[in-house]
Amino acid sequence: MAADSDRAQRGIQSIEVGGQLLRALVHHGRPMALKDLAREAEMSAAKAHPYMVSFGRLGLIEQDRTTGHYLLGPLALQLGLISLQQANPVHIATPLIAELAQQIGHTVAIAVWGDRGATIVRIAESPAPLHVNMRHGTVFSLTHTASGRLFGAYLDPEVVRGLLEQERQREQKGAAQPPQRGMPPAQRLPGWPAFEAQLHEVRAHGLSRSEGEILPGISAMSAPVFDSMGAIVLAVTAIGPAAIFDTRWGGEIAVALKACADQVSQRLGATLSRP
Repeated sequence: MAADSDRAQRGIQSIEVGGQLLRALVHHGRPMALKDLAREAEMSAAKAHPYMVSFGRLGLIEQDRTTGHYLLGPLALQLGLISLQQANPVHIATPLIAELAQQIGHTVAIAVWGDRGATIVRIAESPAPLHVNMRHGTVFSLTHTASGRLFGAYLDPEVVRGLLEQERQREQKGAAQPPQRGMPPAQRLPGWPAFEAQLHEVRAHGLSRSEGEILPGISAMSAPVFDSMGAIVLAVTAIGPAAIFDTRWGGEIAVALKACADQVSQRLGATLSRP
């Protein structure tokens, strides 16, 4: 069985070596001279040239006739487009949040933007005995949760302003009803200028956080995932007891959340420019 497994995983070394040239071309994102490509791939230009000829025949690269520089070809473009079409943000993020929950010791969820707002679609429970439970399908408040403000910061401002007004109307309808037993009184919604300032803070840090807003003693942080067009497609949100939950912008949880969200964004073709 071990021999069969070894054979199944054995690759073709020459393809892996040549792939370093393609990796360098993708990494730099611009046409490159053969000598520069070879240097990036840690090989001589004489060794690199036959690979580039073969890649050209396949359509993976092409050569500018004026400068002689190499750039990605039509087949590479087609592969990229098909990859983006097949990429499912939730599918990509799901195994990563399980690893993240183990790393930071808190429950982690994936939220997408639905008809009613930011909605949980995947959950990875904390390995710690003391943790916060979340439910699939839970909808986060736009104004009083880390996930809600995260989406608010990256959606179209006019759309967000309309959503805030809808939330205000719901608040007014429920104002006459007493709070449920054991639940704190509903928080007042901020006006648009105050909420806009909160969204600016989210964009400045590339993260959103909440400290005891929905339930006393519960904190959360949320990081955005973007697609190839720069649009937010989901939020990676960690939640836990405030006493052991690090909400510092540069703390361990913040760094880990950003790394996880960035990894998904990169798989989706996003170009990141983090704060």
